[in-house]
Amino acid sequence: MASSPALQSVAASKQLFRFVARQPILTREQKVFGYELLFRDGVENVFRSSDPEAAARSTLDSTLLMGFDVLCDGHKAFINCTRDLLLKDGITLLPAEQTVVEILEQIEPDDLVVAACLRLKSGGYTIALDDFVANDPREPLAPLVDILKVDFERTNRTEQIALVKQYAPSGRRMLAEKVETQDQFAAAQEMGYVYFQGYFFRRPEVLRAREIPTNQMNYLRLLAAVSKDEMDLREVEQIIKTEASILYRLLRYLNSPIFGMRNEIHSIRHGLAILGEREIRRWIRLVTLVSAGEQKSSDLVLSALVRARFCELVASKIPRTQSDLFLVGMVSMMDAILEIPMEEILDKIALDKDTKSVLSGTGGRLQPVYQLMLAQEAGKWQAAKESAERLHITESETGEMWWQAMQWGRQVSTGG
Repeated sequence: MASSPALQSVAASKQLFRFVARQPILTREQKVFGYELLFRDGVENVFRSSDPEAAARSTLDSTLLMGFDVLCDGHKAFINCTRDLLLKDGITLLPAEQTVVEILEQIEPDDLVVAACLRLKSGGYTIALDDFVANDPREPLAPLVDILKVDFERTNRTEQIALVKQYAPSGRRMLAEKVETQDQFAAAQEMGYVYFQGYFFRRPEVLRAREIPTNQMNYLRLLAAVSKDEMDLREVEQIIKTEASILYRLLRYLNSPIFGMRNEIHSIRHGLAILGEREIRRWIRLVTLVSAGEQKSSDLVLSALVRARFCELVASKIPRTQSDLFLVGMVSMMDAILEIPMEEILDKIALDKDTKSVLSGTGGRLQPVYQLMLAQEAGKWQAAKESAERLHITESETGEMWWQAMQWGRQVSTGG
């Protein structure tokens, strides 16, 4: 029996979403402005299939529209646009108010491309020139676009300043791309750039001698307490009593409809006893992550949640290990969230040898899982494929687990 068009559409949507990554684009205040979405084969592949008509367009439309809430959390989606996709108006299947069309560096600014840009402008789309450099061949398109993404690896400081002076006064919003350090971020701000893309915020530069603030120390103490083979409930209770944000969340959680509590909670010890050891371990890990990341970019917390859930799902596909892979994924982002060197975090949490080895960068048994997580997150599809093969996991399984992890991460971080 042939499947219905609806089921075919769902299957196609899941297939496309198996290979997607995103990179955050931040404002001067380090708030998320949007995400550049990276698809393994590029959305334009849909239009190069043997049947580029309504079915393919419907697939692209339903897939991307269904996923924008999960992938972008209500922010702008930066979509790489090839010449074919641009000229065929394929990008217009996406909502204008949420889409930034990135014109790639290899696109020649001929009359057809100019006409396509004008159509997009009239339709309300935001347009960006990707990987822009000094004397860029796409300069004729500059008056038509809204954002110029200046490549900080392929331009020097003099050129970066000159590009701002040349284009910002006429209304172009300048985006510093491939910004890798805090110093580069500060310099780009001073030059006049308003958006920033790169990994500078994920690995903050931290002075080793800096004292860890009390509340951050509590998060580490709690993580350490629930990571022990034999958890001491009294120890967990005492730490929670010293951290108001975690105490409040515990009480709110125990009295929420989701948990289904009908009895009054008489004490922290009473509430913990009701939860049970397994749920305490899981809940503490999640709540310390969310609490610790309250003042940070939402992308940091979401990334940690996605990593943790993905590693947990991978664990179900590989031979059993003594390591808690959920914890591996979550702690991998804690240095960025707490702005504490990973060595200090590992010194303060009782983790097993394999977990400490992979998080400290010395490899070990968990390295294939860790590499798979990083490659999938960054959209490095060949590296992801090779890591998956070492774990005897298929590409489809890998992509499906990442998609599930992204959905779960968003639900946990937003309560949605």
